[in-house]
Amino acid sequence: MRRQALTLFGVLLALLIAWPGAAAAAEVYQVRSGRLLQVGDGNRSYPVQLACMEVDPDQEEQAIAWLRQALPRRTRVNLRPMGESGGTLLARVSRLSDGDDMATGLIDAGLALAEACP
Repeated sequence: MRRQALTLFGVLLALLIAWPGAAAAAEVYQVRSGRLLQVGDGNRSYPVQLACMEVDPDQEEQAIAWLRQALPRRTRVNLRPMGESGGTLLARVSRLSDGDDMATGLIDAGLALAEACP
């Protein structure tokens, strides 16, 4: 657990130092829940939680299906780190191909509610 937290801290620090104010590109490896993705940047894989929204528990399965359709495996995405939550990177996630924000898409589809961003 401590090693995972240190690794996540390292990833966050590298993103913030290397690309201040910019987004970091990654690939989606798996949609783990209506709010949690497994992504990688070539050298490592880590979980990313979608920021600024909360999935309605009654619509979790529909949110998962929506994300899997919107983010097939190996889809390139931009991550805009917003912090961390329980050792998981909290970020705004958008497709590289068209810039669509996944949290906004889930909210617009009625599958999630907007939350204040950290």
